[in-house]
Amino acid sequence: MKCPHCLVEFHATAIIKPLDNDADGPWYIERYLCANPGCLKNILYLKNGSHRYIHGNGTWDLGNVASSRLIYPKSSSRPPVPIEVTDYIAQDYLEACLVMNDSPKASAALSRRCLQNLLLDQAGVSKGDLSKQIQTVIDSGKLPSHLAEDIDAIRNIGNFAAHPNKSISTGEILEVEPHEAEWNLEVLEALFDFFYVVPERARARKAALNAKLSDSGKPPMK
Repeated sequence: MKCPHCLVEFHATAIIKPLDNDADGPWYIERYLCANPGCLKNILYLKNGSHRYIHGNGTWDLGNVASSRLIYPKSSSRPPVPIEVTDYIAQDYLEACLVMNDSPKASAALSRRCLQNLLLDQAGVSKGDLSKQIQTVIDSGKLPSHLAEDIDAIRNIGNFAAHPNKSISTGEILEVEPHEAEWNLEVLEALFDFFYVVPERARARKAALNAKLSDSGKPPMK
């Protein structure tokens, strides 16, 4: 397994710590200790499912796992932020990832702030209302159509996170669903690639070619 602390692969046997049962059945902690000498930290999962200690060989028979959640360290399954992304924007994104399972609404609100800072940093919009900023970027035609549609979706999901919208049919408050909060994160990742990663790769390729042209006595690209 890969340690979520140090990201080093290691082999280890789980240590099971049974907990009490509740209406969902039996619970237990599954513990690993990272074998990397530079880490040596605990990795803890909270799991719900049948488990039985086999005294004959000192092992655990773990039946069907109904649910599993990494509780230490607090971590995210999303890909790492590209190094090209501005630090304070990357921080908002990371926080949105970390709270996603606990509160999709909070994650969506952080994604909304992350998008606003990204548009201010890269798209040249003026400070103000995010909805108007999104419309400005869409109207500019600078984004591919699929990204334009995606940031419009973030605007709508963000409204559910920030305001108590009600269903017309049931009158119930419409909450942000986990898959909607995760969609926000996916859109931000695509925007990171478009605004930061691809341009930086293009600049690096151009710089390498200009160095080669200069070495051969030819003028650089403009």
